[in-house]
Amino acid sequence: MRKIILGVILITIMVLAIFSIYLFPESTVLGAHVVELKLDTGDTAWMLCATGLVLLMTPGLGFFYGGMVGKKNVISTVLQSFIAMVIVTVLWVVVAFGLCFGPSIGGFIGDPTSNMFFTGVNATTAWDLAPTIPFLLFALFQAKFAIITPALITGAFAERVRFWAYMLFMVLFILFVYAPLCHMTWHPDGLFFGWGVLDFAGGTVVHMSAGWAALAGAMFLGKRKSEKSNPARITYVLLGTGLLWFGWFGFNAGSAVGAGGLAAQALGTTTVAAAAAAMGWVFLDKILGHKLSAMGACIGAVVGLVAITPAAGFVTIPSALAIGFIASIVSNLVVSKFPKGKIDDALDVFACHGVGGMVGMLLTGVFASKSVNAIVGDNQGLIYGDPTLFLIQLKALVIVSVFAFVVSYALFFIVNKITPLRVTEEKEELGLDISQHGEYL
Repeated sequence: MRKIILGVILITIMVLAIFSIYLFPESTVLGAHVVELKLDTGDTAWMLCATGLVLLMTPGLGFFYGGMVGKKNVISTVLQSFIAMVIVTVLWVVVAFGLCFGPSIGGFIGDPTSNMFFTGVNATTAWDLAPTIPFLLFALFQAKFAIITPALITGAFAERVRFWAYMLFMVLFILFVYAPLCHMTWHPDGLFFGWGVLDFAGGTVVHMSAGWAALAGAMFLGKRKSEKSNPARITYVLLGTGLLWFGWFGFNAGSAVGAGGLAAQALGTTTVAAAAAAMGWVFLDKILGHKLSAMGACIGAVVGLVAITPAAGFVTIPSALAIGFIASIVSNLVVSKFPKGKIDDALDVFACHGVGGMVGMLLTGVFASKSVNAIVGDNQGLIYGDPTLFLIQLKALVIVSVFAFVVSYALFFIVNKITPLRVTEEKEELGLDISQHGEYL
């Protein structure tokens, strides 16, 4: 039955792609928020680079997670990240981009019919919030954010999930969790956008959604048969962290959608927060009586990158230092206090990405400054004496947390009814590399 379903999917997409010019004709009328292109070659060149940098983060994440799991699960763990580049890219072109950035339906979701198979997404028009780069480039840049989000979730249920079930969940997650959050946060007609929620590069859309989905997945799948496994390659974790840090410059500085001062500011806050968080993590480890470890330094750096993501283009460099330190301390304490005996979040995705994203969202409401970005307006951060933005960020945080957790848990339930999510005990003991892919290190 699975072979028939997969064959139907492949043939359907291929046929629709071949006849797309007849089924989805291009309109000569500009759509909502699609404007004439005012091409700036510098902005375009930077965004081409930034798009590549963000894509690099996903294999970087694969190495980051792959080095942490046991040797018999490395290939499967890395492949879970890699396959996201495959599945989500196709899904993005077919329908997901329209759900995120198509004409708004009530501020909650986009109408995909105007952009199915990238209809109307070309190199001669532009998105109105990025008028100097081609619309096609904007769409491809945004695709990389969608790609890495479900890949982040995989660390929570590492070493025990069936690969086909994971791919089905990934598709449903993009359609029913990522797309609504992306639309509400980054579309000019989105609900959160209208409220004035500030999320420069994905604190809510990427990290909180992934963190809460990870917690739902860890709870639904249950504990591993054997939780204790030595990390396969600490050097993979170091390599993955380096690739993530490097790629994150595209993630955050690219979200300025131009090669200007705001991109430079976002790049600066990004690297400073990562360094501060890595320092905070290893120093706290030493204070608590632990050894200064490579794993700790790497996890701390990634927590800093997560936390600065929503704030990168809204805060000063000193504020980025504070955000990095605060996020690393909070996440470190959550990791140490997380009820691992009850919930097996294998690679601490919720404590690092979920909590890091929430801390970053709240601290954006504390430190955002109109001297950095005029879009902040008069509702500056709490540290400047105005609680308005902080309360807006807090309200969005609560809504996103409930939505992402509840819907993700429901999706895990639905997928499990269609096809079992978890491998058998025998296959788990054998390892996912052999049992799921017939390969091994």
